Amino acid sequence: MMFRGKTILVTGGTGSMGKTFVHRVLGGELGTPRKVIVFSRDEAKQHDMRMAYLHRTVTTDEVIFNNFRNVLEFRIGDVRDYNDVCAAVRDADIVVNAAALKQVPTCEYFPMQAVLTNCAGAENIVRAIQEHRYPVQTVIGISTDKACKPVNVMGMSKSIQERIFIAANVLNPGTRFICVRYGNVLASRGSVIPLFLDQIARGGPVTVTVPEMTRFLLSLDAAVDTVFAALRTARAGETLIPRAPAATVMNVARAMVGDRAIPIEVTGIRPGEKMDEIMVSDEEARRTIARGDYFAVLPMLPELIQHDDQRAPPVLAREFSSGDAVLGLDATRALLQRHRLLPDQASARDAGEVLA
Repeated sequence: MMFRGKTILVTGGTGSMGKTFVHRVLGGELGTPRKVIVFSRDEAKQHDMRMAYLHRTVTTDEVIFNNFRNVLEFRIGDVRDYNDVCAAVRDADIVVNAAALKQVPTCEYFPMQAVLTNCAGAENIVRAIQEHRYPVQTVIGISTDKACKPVNVMGMSKSIQERIFIAANVLNPGTRFICVRYGNVLASRGSVIPLFLDQIARGGPVTVTVPEMTRFLLSLDAAVDTVFAALRTARAGETLIPRAPAATVMNVARAMVGDRAIPIEVTGIRPGEKMDEIMVSDEEARRTIARGDYFAVLPMLPELIQHDDQRAPPVLAREFSSGDAVLGLDATRALLQRHRLLPDQASARDAGEVLA
């Protein structure tokens, strides 16, 4: 039971993936943790999350004023601030770094802000552990397919974050630094699914950039499953990647519109976008092995190479692209329906959500 008795720090824990991760950890499927710390800088999101989870068992005053006595603890702070990071990391057995600037246009207009959060934030975690010898067992960085052969600032900064964590293993052998990389998370904040739902609710039009554009599609639970799998199996310096399905953006739009009389408009590709996303590059394919239901990209630094992994044959002959095996319209609709993301399911899903 991986989390039994552990203190788990989740930076950016009020985000879509962070909330789902916390919800499932507190569910006890992998053991009951001693403490789960949500670390972020948005007090309003923290308050909403606190009330959603804790008001069912205690009064409002107990929720607010007994924060540090609860298994689920909230801390205001910023990964950009080294002192904030030190204060949070020193108590943790496991650090999940989900704090990020992840909106492509925002990062394009404010690239240095992306660097401060996505790169300097990661370095602050590494520096805190290295300088203070905090006994953190594992740090896992949450990355994105956009970090692979990046063409936008968000992807570039996430790619650097991956390298910061991978290289950290060399000088910090007491802590395992690993990463996960996955594609578009269905229904996550700022993704295309909530946009389409809003456009459909308003009567349209639904806006599609380029009909042939493809994207990997992953549910929030599948994203958390990837994090769990990496925490269980990844070795120092490895990046774990799910074998996720992909679909065209047009088929996602068509599946969601269904038989409604709502127009779909093509608006054209936006700055910083790719036609297809890549989760494993041609160069990485040579050092990518099978790890259960996932791909594991092995580190290229010689100090981190495990000899038994050197003997494992690569499982990819070329890059792993969202354009390789694209779901048809019916399969795309079935995927969205399975995750209750079609418009006629959305209100029922939202009504049943607590933290996810």
